[in-house]
Amino acid sequence: MNIQLIHGEFGAADALELITQMIHIKIKFHEGRIDQNSNEEDIKYRESKIKKLQKELFQLRAGIGPEMKNLKLDATINITAQ
Repeated sequence: MNIQLIHGEFGAADALELITQMIHIKIKFHEGRIDQNSNEEDIKYRESKIKKLQKELFQLRAGIGPEMKNLKLDATINITAQ
């Protein structure tokens, strides 16, 4: 099963805002999974995921400049049973 989340052309500012919000949701997800009952390995895993997302967002912000008028975005979630 596939869910098409994003598909289209966006102004650079709108594209950046959309991606930023999606990354923030993913960061909040990982932060919410860290609690007092989490083991050290799980905490380190989630912290590394959060740092990676933050780094990618920083790189994205640095890479999208004012000369970019429109950006095409395509994001699909592919769901498969395990």
